Amino acid sequence: MNTRTHRVLSWDFPLPRTHTGVVLGNGRQGAMVWGENRLCLTVSRAGFWDRRGGVPFDHRATFEEVRALLEAGDETGVRRIFAEPQMPGNPPRPYQLGGGRFELEFGSGVRPRRATLALRRGVLTVEMERTDGSFFPLRIRQSMSDELLWLEWEAALSSLSRVHFLPAYEFVRQTLEAWGVQPPELHQTAEGGLMVQRFPADEALAIAWKIMPGRMVIATALGSEPAESARARLSGADLQQEERRSDRWWRVYWNDVPSVRLPDAVLQRAWLYGLYRQAGLTTPGGVAATLQGPWMEEYQIPPWSNDYHFNINVQMIYTPCLASNRPTHLQPLWDLLQSWFPRLKECGERFFGRSGAMMLPHAVNDRCHVVGSFWTGTIDHACTGWMALMAWQHYQYTHDSAVLREVAWPLLNGAFHGYAAMLEEVEENGRKRWSLPVSVSPEYRGAGMNAWGRDASFQLACLHAVIEALERAAPLLGERRDPFWREVADRLPPYSTVLTADGGRRIALWEGTDLEESHRHHSHLASLYPFATVDPFDPAHHEVVAASLRHWVWTGAGAWTGWCVPWAAILCARCHLADAAVNWLHWGLRLFTNEGGGPLHNADFPGGSVIDNGALRTPDFRRPPHFREIMQMDAAMGFLSAVMELLVQSRRDGIHVLPSIPKGWREFAFDGIRTEGAFLVGATVERGVPVSIRVKSLAGGHLVLWHSLGSRWRVRGGVEEEGAVFRATMDPGEAMELIAIR
Repeated sequence: MNTRTHRVLSWDFPLPRTHTGVVLGNGRQGAMVWGENRLCLTVSRAGFWDRRGGVPFDHRATFEEVRALLEAGDETGVRRIFAEPQMPGNPPRPYQLGGGRFELEFGSGVRPRRATLALRRGVLTVEMERTDGSFFPLRIRQSMSDELLWLEWEAALSSLSRVHFLPAYEFVRQTLEAWGVQPPELHQTAEGGLMVQRFPADEALAIAWKIMPGRMVIATALGSEPAESARARLSGADLQQEERRSDRWWRVYWNDVPSVRLPDAVLQRAWLYGLYRQAGLTTPGGVAATLQGPWMEEYQIPPWSNDYHFNINVQMIYTPCLASNRPTHLQPLWDLLQSWFPRLKECGERFFGRSGAMMLPHAVNDRCHVVGSFWTGTIDHACTGWMALMAWQHYQYTHDSAVLREVAWPLLNGAFHGYAAMLEEVEENGRKRWSLPVSVSPEYRGAGMNAWGRDASFQLACLHAVIEALERAAPLLGERRDPFWREVADRLPPYSTVLTADGGRRIALWEGTDLEESHRHHSHLASLYPFATVDPFDPAHHEVVAASLRHWVWTGAGAWTGWCVPWAAILCARCHLADAAVNWLHWGLRLFTNEGGGPLHNADFPGGSVIDNGALRTPDFRRPPHFREIMQMDAAMGFLSAVMELLVQSRRDGIHVLPSIPKGWREFAFDGIRTEGAFLVGATVERGVPVSIRVKSLAGGHLVLWHSLGSRWRVRGGVEEEGAVFRATMDPGEAMELIAIR
């Protein structure tokens, strides 16, 4: 069955705020198209940093000194160690700034009414309505290889009566003035304009535009003298050639990514829009994606500096690139991390006192300068471990030996050596085991002096996964297996537990600390996902996992944020709770997206999460007129991962296809989901039952497929077979189809 679909998505105006807009992006230049009585374009450029306020990642103490302060309860000492020095007049932390807003008017009363996005070509068409009820189309297109964006309409049908550009500076002038940032140079006429925004010590941003009959072209540039670059883009732009190039780019992209036809219109739309946004967020050759990527608002300084958060957010953004068969999208991230390796090693060895250790803090800018002084995040060593595991996963999905040797292997070793330096032997029930005496579970209890403990389950799972990856990677590279890896793995618990009321046990945050309340980080369950070090159906763990899931549900979602909802859905999918997974995805899309489908950190309305839009703090419980809307891309990309985890899962014992089918999902199909081993997998379901499974090997190798076809099945053209597992050795490029026999 051909499941490939390329649909047109549509939006009805008004789209009243910047982040309700339809996005266009190419990994560097971002735009959001929105408006009410006029058409607005918010344009920004990824990597536009004012880096003052951050300091090079460094440590003025060692792990042993930090441990001693924590065990002594010396809060002043801890905060002194992790405090970042502030220079008078500088911003408190590095930050990125948006570019500005274009307001376009096509005559009195003309306004945008509907937008349609042709996914196959990445073309956005806005229907502009006149006062007599007639329409004319305005087409918006972006180059996928250069910082160019253009609008086209039939000059005979209408003409621009006014274009007004508002720099981001004008919206946050008071704050930027206090930080010593000068107003932008701005020149605009009826034929076009130029804005140059400079920072005191970093690259400047230029936005240039040109207006002609039936066309407007916008260019951006970043550098020491960006105005000439932006002007050159405008004067040298061959838009027909750019359009052909972009058409080719999008054609390849949609041919590569999985084709999924879901029996659920809401999830189908979110899936398609998510794939489209992945293209513009993680574009090969672009800037490594931050929390918002290239889509920065003009009306405020982007929250959390639009930085790199390595305690889950970067991982959520990039994880679906592998299963969606676009591994090249990870290259900007690997390039960035590799540029930091010397610093990560220097700081890791100094902090841990162990040769080879690496240390990656949880929040940094593009030069690995620490953003803020959140001490628990800085010592969260799973930031290093998780990125190492993502690089290892990249190899598993692609067999790319360069990524294995140059990225995964250094990070895996660096993560292990950091953990090894923290380990100590303790005696438990008359036996000695390894323990992590000082460990954290991301953001649990914030940065309080009680926000740490022994053997955090998150860290234990990460360390087990790092060791397993090292043991598998070493022979592939001709490296020696370190016997200490196995010794640690054999004598390190998989997680910490607490007693339940019925005398059983469930997974704890760390030794002696239960999940006491609703919390956005499901980190204590990381042994189920993302690290997958525990099989939830293993008799040795099943009762503990079940009790943990019940308690997790009991504490509820009242303090969740947008990005943690797809994580919850994946946890459910991994435990064959498909209906719960679908329920969470619907709930998340309803609560944590705005009118235009923009993914939000805070809930869009109150009543679902206490982390909301602030309405319950107003006299009439209505949304404040100038509330702080926080858009982040981690939730949207996490949604892609969650959908693919419902369909196909790469596990230790093989590839599982449709391990559990949601009720009501009667007729659906998919193709092209990439798995470990570099296989592309597809399936067809009819009347709620899988009828065929399709597999193509990209690199050759041994396939272990848990197929869900029932007791009787055959490989197309072959004889009838039985069993829940299909095993085969496949050649590169070989394809097979398994068909159920009913």
